[in-house]
Amino acid sequence: MPVAPGSPGLSPTDFSSAVTAITSAFGDPTRRRIYLLAHERAEGVTAAEVAEACALHPNVARHHLDKLVGAGHLEVSVARGGGSGRPSKRYRATAEQVELDVPVRHDEILLALLGAALTELGPARAEQVAEAVGEHYGRAMAGRMDDDAPRSARAALHAAADALTAHGFAAHAEDTRGELRIISEHCPFGDAAVEHPVICAVDRGMVRGLLATLTDADARAETEASLARGDQVCITSLSG
Repeated sequence: MPVAPGSPGLSPTDFSSAVTAITSAFGDPTRRRIYLLAHERAEGVTAAEVAEACALHPNVARHHLDKLVGAGHLEVSVARGGGSGRPSKRYRATAEQVELDVPVRHDEILLALLGAALTELGPARAEQVAEAVGEHYGRAMAGRMDDDAPRSARAALHAAADALTAHGFAAHAEDTRGELRIISEHCPFGDAAVEHPVICAVDRGMVRGLLATLTDADARAETEASLARGDQVCITSLSG
């Protein structure tokens, strides 16, 4: 069976399925096409090249590329020329080949162990530790994004939601009368969070770390609702 170029062991159908899985969280066929274009070129692509190839305005192309960077599927480097113009950003796929094992997998045994260990610390200390771990990871996630920080609070909120979606949270941002929230319709921690709700503090910390890095401000995150507590969605509210 023939394989897709640059993807040893995958048939063309499997390759297409894998790419669809990578970009399905965004629900955008244009972004899928852009990812494929970047993946096919070892040297990567620029926003101008994507705009020309996909018949897009350069700003729209840049928006899609930055979304893929925020999700961890592309990485960006800056090439500074000798002139005085704006430095050129080149976007490259983070993986040499597209793997079928795309969804984030969480080891249930390790999660159960984490929950049990946090519970042993007592509620207050456990939440502090879980949130600190989440914040550290959130900052690392933000550090892999295109670094145009500080961003506006609204832009950072949407970028954070996209990054969380790429990590299995199915999140979106809401800005209602100045009240900022991130709504997550899926918890990648599954039953472990139900048994040990303190794990939800990791989510809160991730949001805080993402926003603190993207906005250069210390955002306070509070859990309004939680799937682990039986709510319909997880809601993290934010305040300055």
